[in-house]
Amino acid sequence: MSVRRVALLTAGGFAPCLSSAVGGLIERYTEISPEVELVAYQNGYHGLLTGTKVVVDDEARRRAGVLHRFGGSPIGNSRVKLTNAKDLVSRGLVKEGQNPLEVAAEQLRADGIDVLHTIGGDDTNTTAADLAAYLEDNGYHLTVVGLPKTIDNDIVPIRQSLGAWTAAEEASEFAQNIIGEHRVSPRMLIVHEVMGRHCGWLTAAAARSYRTWLDTQEWVPSIGLSRERWDIHAVFLPETKIDIEGEARRLRGVMDELGNVNIFLSEGAGVPEIVAELEAKGEQVERDPFGHVKLDTINPGAWFAKQFAELIGAEKVMVQKSGYFSRSARANAEDLRLIKSMVDLAVECALKGESGVIGHDEEDGDRLKAVPFPRIAGGKSFDIDQEWFRELMAGIGQRVEAAAPAAH
Repeated sequence: MSVRRVALLTAGGFAPCLSSAVGGLIERYTEISPEVELVAYQNGYHGLLTGTKVVVDDEARRRAGVLHRFGGSPIGNSRVKLTNAKDLVSRGLVKEGQNPLEVAAEQLRADGIDVLHTIGGDDTNTTAADLAAYLEDNGYHLTVVGLPKTIDNDIVPIRQSLGAWTAAEEASEFAQNIIGEHRVSPRMLIVHEVMGRHCGWLTAAAARSYRTWLDTQEWVPSIGLSRERWDIHAVFLPETKIDIEGEARRLRGVMDELGNVNIFLSEGAGVPEIVAELEAKGEQVERDPFGHVKLDTINPGAWFAKQFAELIGAEKVMVQKSGYFSRSARANAEDLRLIKSMVDLAVECALKGESGVIGHDEEDGDRLKAVPFPRIAGGKSFDIDQEWFRELMAGIGQRVEAAAPAAH
């Protein structure tokens, strides 16, 4: 296959891999196929619809390695769903009556794009597949090679999404400072709200990382500096049953003994119950263009803090969210190695015309490959039966029971 022009775009929320993945793609093409022209659509599908792009020039090629040192995305993101025409019309991105898929596909055709690299979650990558299918039906072949980005680590069937390891480490670092607030009051409740709409992997991994950090510290209990006060006392995930009254009795004992309680909460935990409560009151729950509940408008951390505060006798409550701190970080060493391996295969697949999302396929012995788009889906649940998670929860002293299917 002859590849002359390759386009890159990053889309959806940020994750600690976007800048590095862009830099890695530029480096790899420059290394093995320098004649290929590279362009980057600005702000994801927003830039594709409007034709806003930059050409990757010689300076960007020479200095692409600098992108590994930064978080965020140098080429910008946006939340644009190409099948939500009404939203796109209201935002001025397409005209009334236009098919957004057709607009985007025709822009790719006009720009002479042979390969499109999408760095994003399941929505980003399956939308790219829809574009390729539309173009194929209209006599234009486009190879699409995606890279899996999500701090939730919830893409089916990808074992490990880019940026998730870093996000967990950063959430742990965030907690190391926030939990230092536990002695600001005689009876202090701290809720650390972690991103994770449907999947609790990030919250669980952040808790594991935090408790690993605790293992490296020295303590002076006689003056009040004890591991018990700095420890996590509860972890709540979308996949686990949340017995508020039962947990409140247990945590009341922790509060009485230590004078503080620290909770790690996945932002998606208990959301169906919260939404049901709000709608029963006649309140309208806001949703984004993808139909997802806007979690910042229902504020799960504050809701849970309110439920527990009175039951455990807290005098002061603090709710802190680590999401933006975590997702905008630069990739750590573990993620950099994963990015490198995936980027190299992405370019290899692109040059031979093989489409798909690069990742270790959990349904094929964890083999690193281009997973066909029809097999890509979001909302992969965290497996709470994993040994490391069971050990984590046993160390905290919290009983683990799977949430009923209806809770999702």
